[in-house]
Amino acid sequence: MEFGWAEEQASFRLQLQHFLGGALPAEWDDIAGEGPGSDAQSQFSLKFCPMLAESGFLVPHWPRKYGGRDATTWEHFIIGEEMWLRGEPRGPQYMNVNWIGPALMRFGSEAQQIEHLPPMARGEVIWCQGFSEPNAGSDLASLRTRAERHGDDYLVNGSKIWTSYASQAKFCFLLARTGADRKAGIAIFLVPMSTPGITVRKIPALIGDGDIHEVFFQDVQVRSEWRLGSEGQGWEIIMYALRHERVGIPRYALARRILDLAVRTLRLRGAFEAAAARARAGLALAACEAARLLVYRVVDLHRKGNSPDGGEGPLARTAVIAAERSVVEFVVEFLPEQLTDKGQPLFRAHHQRAIAAGIASGAAEIQLDLIARTHLRLPRESVRAA
Repeated sequence: MEFGWAEEQASFRLQLQHFLGGALPAEWDDIAGEGPGSDAQSQFSLKFCPMLAESGFLVPHWPRKYGGRDATTWEHFIIGEEMWLRGEPRGPQYMNVNWIGPALMRFGSEAQQIEHLPPMARGEVIWCQGFSEPNAGSDLASLRTRAERHGDDYLVNGSKIWTSYASQAKFCFLLARTGADRKAGIAIFLVPMSTPGITVRKIPALIGDGDIHEVFFQDVQVRSEWRLGSEGQGWEIIMYALRHERVGIPRYALARRILDLAVRTLRLRGAFEAAAARARAGLALAACEAARLLVYRVVDLHRKGNSPDGGEGPLARTAVIAAERSVVEFVVEFLPEQLTDKGQPLFRAHHQRAIAAGIASGAAEIQLDLIARTHLRLPRESVRAA
């Protein structure tokens, strides 16, 4: 089996690296260190993503009719790796690129596509996702935010929590209940965050100022033409979107960079000869490589048009979580001072992202449950007993 890159893929990576070397400012690491959802990083994305778009590196995998150039799945993933290697300078706009845009292409009306896809392709707009609620996090189908018919439109009441980028977003990819059925009673709406009745509150967090929020909806009038797909199609759209999101974030790339930086720092101090340090670094390196190859497996299944329904997706997600945690634990044990305000900001940036890795795109425990059912094929009784 060949694990290397084809010549054209290696050339594409070099072109992207050259672009990033000139486009990212000297203070980028400091901006990244403020947190993945900080105002500074989100505002930077509104300057940086148009530059990416102009150079053809924002949405090349999109069809030409939507602003892309029909690039290969692997070129798209190379972009993701190089972005995460640097702390993800696309900020919140990775969501537009990876799954909100593709969901609109597949399920959106022509009017919705005309309104929303061009600004995404130009890197000009930030979105947030209105998914989790106080009583509906991992069990997303339990959501209670309601969208009730009010004439031709809807009135939305309820709340969301842990909503990343809500204070900077122009639109929300909002899930709301329109019927009693757990899954068939869910619809999706593309709601401007400026709509009257929406209130956003920041939640203080370890992962950086401004990353997560509460969002309240009080008699918010939502136009019927903002609904994505039919009322009973919401769950299908969610599953399609999450399949894209869960393989679209190569977090292991930043973890590997941090591990290499930590080892270099220890070598310069003459502290890497200790057997414990070398052993722990080796375990962290193995975890990063395992995550990378398992993610490649899922990407290749998508490339071939196959749905990774044999547990490959949850396996890859779990491996990525394990890799990030392994690197974080290595840094905490051998270079704890790097996680303070006086340390290297990129260490802090990775630490903040690793905290969220086991929750974003489906909690780690949910991924383990999916592995038990779809990969190990354990009976439900055994899963519950475990």
